[in-house]
Amino acid sequence: MMRIASLICCFADARAVGGGPLQSGKSAGSEMPLFRFFDYRLMRSSVLVIAACAVSACQPFGPSRSDIVALGEPSAGNDSLRSSIQVVHVGTDPLPRMTPVAPPANFGTALAGVAPVGTIVGVGDTLEISIWEAPPATLFGGAPMAGTRIGAEIATSRANVLPEALVGPEGEITVPFAGRIVAAGRTLRSIEDNIRARLVGRANAPQVLVRLQENAAANVTVVGEVNKAGRLPLTPRGERVLDVIAESGGVKPPVDLATVQVTRNGQAYRMLLSDILARPDNNIVLAKDDVVTVLYQPYSFTVLGAAGRSEEVRFEAMGITMAQALARVGGLQDGRADPRGVFVFRWEEPEQPGSERQPVVYSFDLSDPRAFFILQRFAVRDDDLLYVTNSPLAELQRFVGMVSSTILPVASGYAIVK
Repeated sequence: MMRIASLICCFADARAVGGGPLQSGKSAGSEMPLFRFFDYRLMRSSVLVIAACAVSACQPFGPSRSDIVALGEPSAGNDSLRSSIQVVHVGTDPLPRMTPVAPPANFGTALAGVAPVGTIVGVGDTLEISIWEAPPATLFGGAPMAGTRIGAEIATSRANVLPEALVGPEGEITVPFAGRIVAAGRTLRSIEDNIRARLVGRANAPQVLVRLQENAAANVTVVGEVNKAGRLPLTPRGERVLDVIAESGGVKPPVDLATVQVTRNGQAYRMLLSDILARPDNNIVLAKDDVVTVLYQPYSFTVLGAAGRSEEVRFEAMGITMAQALARVGGLQDGRADPRGVFVFRWEEPEQPGSERQPVVYSFDLSDPRAFFILQRFAVRDDDLLYVTNSPLAELQRFVGMVSSTILPVASGYAIVK
């Protein structure tokens, strides 16, 4: 490119020194006036400066095809990353992995075995306590039954429903004549036995029934692409994944494009909603404090270079192929992209657990029609980077256009002034 700029300068030299039309009364060999000499030096300097700017502005926007292919060749330096990069030429080299590394763990295997909650009392729960006392009731009283055939009133026992008992921060409730009872972390039957034992000797043959009136401790949270997000209480019936999604008004995206994520104890598990519907064993019973998130297009890949557009593109958990990924960004740019320079940069998961991830570059030659069959089978993964290089002709055209828009106007203006 600098040689082209030098040729332009030589052309300007010839025009300035005497290559232009002869003026009347002067020979071709006459000396150049002083002002023309300085104009010539200024012109030449301007051309060199503009040429240098044009060359610097025409640097490639990214690595070329040859630069990327060279990553797979042995390096003499100490670049550990470069030496570990593997370049796979798709279509000529065997592909060790054409499918995702491992399918996501299904709920029926990873999250099964949870007992229904709601029978274990927690802090913040509200309990309803009913107490019966055999006649003659000495502590909680009874009710007489009138109108019998023998004409006498018979004392019977009726339930005495105590005011709502809220389990406080200490995990305790207060029952009249029984005192403070530990409730948090216990079953309803255990609380009943504890209250009855406290009333023995004070009430006449007491009987106690404790019911969970409001569950504030065992809840699940439903968020994401649902029509009504919120916290839902769990009951002894044992709410399942589809139950809480239905309670939240259903999902917004189509069923076959929705992904359900269940977060439990800091671990997140994902499955397609369609797979949960197809296999009932994946419709698991939810546990206390589970978070159910409905996602749409939870994964993404990034596109750079001479593709139709450069951006981060999200896609569904069901996955997409390389052909679909290129179609979503508008394919390759006409006149700029190099069809032999389509690459996928990926961190491959190690085959041995605990090992480091392997940087791999997959190279596609779309000038070969057979490559389009491979594009339909090559699965794009989360965090992949797709890069399309510029063609050499496009780089040359860009430089020529830069020169035409900078140097040639200056040279033409000088010629007119002269």
